[in-house]
Amino acid sequence: MAPPASTAHPPVPARHDRPVMVRMNAFAQVRAGRTARRIPQLLVGLVGYGAAVMVLVRSGLGTASWSVLTDGTARTLGISFGWATNLTALLVLLAWIPLREPPGLGTLLNVAIVGFAADATAAVLPTPQGALAEIGYLVVGLLALAFFDALYLGAQFGPGPRDGVMTGLVRLTRLPIAVVRTGLDIAVVGIGWMLGGTLGAGTVLVALCMGPLVGCFLPLLTVRLPAAPGREETRPARDKGAQP
Repeated sequence: MAPPASTAHPPVPARHDRPVMVRMNAFAQVRAGRTARRIPQLLVGLVGYGAAVMVLVRSGLGTASWSVLTDGTARTLGISFGWATNLTALLVLLAWIPLREPPGLGTLLNVAIVGFAADATAAVLPTPQGALAEIGYLVVGLLALAFFDALYLGAQFGPGPRDGVMTGLVRLTRLPIAVVRTGLDIAVVGIGWMLGGTLGAGTVLVALCMGPLVGCFLPLLTVRLPAAPGREETRPARDKGAQP
């Protein structure tokens, strides 16, 4: 007999989960589908990421955490910021070995594009005049960096060298993206500062805000892929330790 109307539980509608991040090798990433959207999203994300890095550098108020390390490397070796970016990326890939992160197309293009996009932006971006312009560069650079970071990660072609350390630690520790990213940024800033990298008040702001901002943008920008057996899937939830 059906329960009385006053006590019956109405059916709960199916919840539309956020798109999942799929952990795949390079071949599976290419075969995963929706490439007409994913490849342009990947390229725009990487170019925008490199440009945003240079906007922060030009603000003069402090750069992103990895940029402090890159700046210190460039000063130590006497090379350009873009070349130091690519060199740092290659060295960071060594940390992927114990983390067992699978590289992908996004990993390779990150090394090839981000540094050159930063150098190209430096060639055309004017130096801000006055404190208000510098603050504007800092705010725009921070928001753009988080947005384009989430944009290229959401294309699901694999993380870049630096973000691969983050995703690997998130997967192993099951901690939220914001916690892992913030802790990693602080550690990288310390190493970069010891190498002579530029450190400013904006660096602290970026280190504290990047994790929460990426965690906010990522669920909105992740491309949903067709379901397939044998894939390791996680959800980029903002409040859980999901792998980005």
